[in-house]
Amino acid sequence: MGNLGFHAVYEIFDQFPGVVCERAFLPERGETCRRGDLRSFETGTRVREFDLLAFSVSFETDYWHIARLLDWAGLPLWASERQGLPLVIAGGPAVFLNPEPIAPFMDAFLIGEAEEMLPEFLEVVFDCGLQDRERFLLEAAKRVAGCYVPKFYHPRYDGPVLAALDYDGPSEPKVHRRIVWNLDQYRTTTRVLTADAVFGDMVLVEASRGCQWGCRFCAAGYMYRPLRNRSVGHLVDALEAGLKHRNTIGLVGAEMASVPGVAHLASLAAQAGGRLSPSSLKADCVTPDLARALAAGRTQTVTVAPEAGSERMRRVINKNLTEDDILRAANLLVGEGVPDLKLYFMFGLPKEEWEDVEAIGHLVEKIHTTLRGSDGGRSRVGKITVSANPFVPKPWTPFQWEPMMGIPQLRQRARMLERMLAKLPGVRFDCESPREAFYQTVLSRGDRRVAAFLVAVHQSAGDWWAVIRAWARKDSGGIPWVVNCPPPEAYVYREYDENELLPWDFIDHHLSKGYLRVERRKAYSALQTPPCDTATCRTCGACPT
Repeated sequence: MGNLGFHAVYEIFDQFPGVVCERAFLPERGETCRRGDLRSFETGTRVREFDLLAFSVSFETDYWHIARLLDWAGLPLWASERQGLPLVIAGGPAVFLNPEPIAPFMDAFLIGEAEEMLPEFLEVVFDCGLQDRERFLLEAAKRVAGCYVPKFYHPRYDGPVLAALDYDGPSEPKVHRRIVWNLDQYRTTTRVLTADAVFGDMVLVEASRGCQWGCRFCAAGYMYRPLRNRSVGHLVDALEAGLKHRNTIGLVGAEMASVPGVAHLASLAAQAGGRLSPSSLKADCVTPDLARALAAGRTQTVTVAPEAGSERMRRVINKNLTEDDILRAANLLVGEGVPDLKLYFMFGLPKEEWEDVEAIGHLVEKIHTTLRGSDGGRSRVGKITVSANPFVPKPWTPFQWEPMMGIPQLRQRARMLERMLAKLPGVRFDCESPREAFYQTVLSRGDRRVAAFLVAVHQSAGDWWAVIRAWARKDSGGIPWVVNCPPPEAYVYREYDENELLPWDFIDHHLSKGYLRVERRKAYSALQTPPCDTATCRTCGACPT
């Protein structure tokens, strides 16, 4: 319930004439669920008794939970084995990028933003009914742009490579990712208030979709292209409405410091006795007015994402950010009275050298030193949290062809950073496990054969690393599917050829593959690309001509 997309879809379903929408969740940790007894939150109805079961999936690491939920609902995991209702569909950011690892579980996917697509899908439901599944899926694929029905697509593999993708469905095989051009037509704010949810102490308000900066590793920045901002008036109305229910307004989007009117919003929140909590701020866009307004609202923590420690690596990833920009932003925010900073970094990036990783530690040390009092005494900053995570290649980015760095090398980098930052008082270091990054990369770049891996993870009660090790050993004892699947390293450590057919290529994200290749080459030369100019530029293909 901390996901605004979930709230938006829940409201679209529930307000559509003739539809009643209820929610179902994984049991809380420590609770158990008997097979067939997964029930809805609102009325306690068994999930398998509903007509439609819809998953909203934000992260690839949630894929195996889909197998859990289907099993606990008492439904066969494989779509080909299910007869009758419910129809099982999925949407959400993870499947916009690459739905293939869970394609064998789903009857259909809705690829893209839901506000216009989902009502169109529901119209087909009411026109055709769901009793004749074959007829319904044929009509949905024909009539709803963005509807992907896996049963019409037949991949053929040559070892780890997708050799061909045959299609026997209606019209063309390309699935067009849906986009909403005028965000002001729809409100995307917290619709269900509960203190039990993540971010339950605030009302979330979506400020924008897409991002103008073009960081080459960032899936969100590419799959939501082009940048679309809500109008200041729309955001003011949402802020004022939200402050009637919570004192904190969480402003959501890829990057919030460049949102038009953000300083004004922060000031309005402070004047009303509340505060604005932006998701992340680009350092060179932080203004004195914004820093002052956030401090006036008693904002406790602000997130800044340098992503890389050295100037060279920030050019490689197209961060368009200098060290002076980062130090200035930290000084502004803490100088105005924001007590805590959170800094995001990545390591294991393409073309990264050891000195680039050391530069992360040196940059944090400079920020730490800068934020001490002028006499070198007590620091003006409360605490600095440094979050550093291994690079995971994502579809639909210029780095989609890149391999992940090996786990031993990533561990060495993480240990070095931990040692460097341990010397700085008031600095806390968080780091995602390289194993977790390996697992995420399998799911991020995987094809349909990975679905069997997810079933094995479910059967092993979530011990995905044990399943990965058995898979790598071709240990077919209890996991017979591994003999028909390339080893996990083929998805993780293999550099994909720029000319090969990728598992997600059938989705049309309105992004030129040639543009992504050019951006990859510019990364290799540490050349930056200017921010998007949606008024005049048509280079990447995301904006209409």
